[in-house]
Formats: sequence, structure tokens, C-alpha cells
Amino acid sequence: MGSMDGLFVSDRCDALREGGFTNFFISILIVIGIIFSYVTQHYRIISRGSSEGISPYWVLLGVTSANAQFGNILTLPQSRADVACCKEVSPFECTAGLLGIAQIGTQWICFAIILVLFLVFFRREDPELDDEVERDPDQPTWRTAIIVAALCLIHGLFVVIISAAFALGAPAYLGAWANVLGIMAAALAAVQYLPQIWTTYRLKHAGSLSILMMCIQTPGGLLFAGSLAARLGWGGWSSWGVYVMTALMQGILLVMAISYEWPSREERNQTPPQRPQYNRRTTPRVLPSPGPYSAHLQAYADTQEEIERALDRESVQGVGENQPLLAPGGIGSSGTR
Repeated sequence: MGSMDGLFVSDRCDALREGGFTNFFISILIVIGIIFSYVTQHYRIISRGSSEGISPYWVLLGVTSANAQFGNILTLPQSRADVACCKEVSPFECTAGLLGIAQIGTQWICFAIILVLFLVFFRREDPELDDEVERDPDQPTWRTAIIVAALCLIHGLFVVIISAAFALGAPAYLGAWANVLGIMAAALAAVQYLPQIWTTYRLKHAGSLSILMMCIQTPGGLLFAGSLAARLGWGGWSSWGVYVMTALMQGILLVMAISYEWPSREERNQTPPQRPQYNRRTTPRVLPSPGPYSAHLQAYADTQEEIERALDRESVQGVGENQPLLAPGGIGSSGTR
């Protein structure tokens, strides 16, 4: 068994020595592309100040799939052989051999950041909202977001503990465990985009989901899978197969998001702009034109509380220019005749 392992490592070292600059630079570009694509998603959430439109179950499946995928690449015999070869090959050849691990590790970190941003910018329930404001029953709650984060953390610890136990106590079974993690990652990735596709379909807009990220990752996922397949061969199917499946599902979501965000010319010309429903705690007070209160606030209010009441009265009651100032109930009416 040891001679077989030594022969396998020797073959991997020879493969690293034969690796050219082309595959190295393609791998570097893939790492840069992964970072750039996820940064667009991070920026999208931060710039909107909300994670609205992102399904918590998409985040859960994405993080757990990334956990399993990172554990898979670290425990694969090919990856362990590449790490062992770093003692025998040049620094350049060692770096080139470890880029596959770097690619998946980068993706794992970037998706973990999405989880953090999802929690930080999650729109929590406001207990002070007026009773008449109806809540969307399909809108995820803060409790759901916390449960998702806890499950992601527990799953990550599970993968680390089991992988370490096999590495220290039963290294002969690491290859089988790697395949288990690969199948787990593929299964999670296969359904990862289903809840997000449903959420986007229900909302009819992309929300905080970055279209630019999907434009980069859909073709990039296929390129990434090809790069891993070239390095790991058919024996590493559990590593690169998941990215083929993910790219196909992401392509479906991309088409949906683009169709919702960029309607046809006929729809843009025929659909009149609708003013959103006003709510005193969630709607910015940007009126199309000064009303009878907002045009002369100094005449009706001195304190912030009085200004709030005046603007609420003007926006909610619909007081406008069509109501005469001296009509009964009007602003200038004394209430007596």
C-alpha cells in the first residue's frame, strides 16, 4: 500500500513539473474572476442597504455546499499528493499545483461573506409598525435568518471535525470521505438555486441579487469546471462536476432576472409609473410637488413631532391643491361659520 502511495505521489509530481504557463495563468484568472464576481454581489447588498430578494435557503445551501466542496478538495488523494510534492518541485510548480485548492477556498470565503452580509443587512421586523400594515407571509423572518446562520456554522464544524478525525486516525478512508463530501456538495448545489429561482419568480425582480455576478459566474463556472477537470482528471469528478451543475442552474436564474429587470419596450411605453403605497415608517417623504403643509411647514409646525404630524396628514389624507383652503375642513378654515 505504501509503495502504491509513493508511486501515485511520484506521478503527481511529474505531472506538476510538466505543467505549463498556460494552465497556470488560466487558473490565476479564474481566482481573480471568482473574487470580482462575488465582490459585485457584496457591493450590491451593501449599496442597497438590504438583503431583500435573496432567499435564506439559497444562502444555506450555498454555504453548506461550499463547506462540503472545500472539504472535498482538501481530502482528495490528488490534492494531498500535490501538497506532498511541494517538497520536491519548484515554488512555481508547487503554486500551480495548489491553485485548484486556492480557487475553491476563495469561493468558500466569498460565499461566507454573503452569509455575513445577509445577516447584517437583513430587514428585521419593526414592532412599532402600525397595526394596519400587512406583512408578507412569504417574507423570511429574522428567526429564519439566525437558524440559517447556525446551520451553516454547525455544518462547517461537522466537516472539519470528521475530516480531521479521518486524517489523524484513518487516513486510508480519506479518499472515500472525499467522495462523500463531493456527492454532498453536488446534491446541495443541484438544489441550491431552486429556492432562489422561486423567490425571484415570486418577487418579479432581482432585488439584492447581482445580475453582474451571475453574468460572470455562469460561463466562469463552466471554465472553472474545465480547469479542475484538466488538473484532477476523471478521478476528481466529485470536485468539478458540482460546478457544471451549478452553472446550468445559475444560467436559468440569470435569464429570469434579466427578463424581470429589463422589460420589453412595449411594457416600458405602456405601463405608467405607479406611486408606491405610503407608510410613515418605511416610505421616504419625497412628494411630487409641495403640498399645502409641506410648502409652508414653518406656519404649521415648530417641533419635529409637529412636522411629522403635518406631513402624515398631508400624505395619508391626500390633502392637495383641489381642496379649497377655506372649505369646511380645509387648512385655512377656522371650523366655525
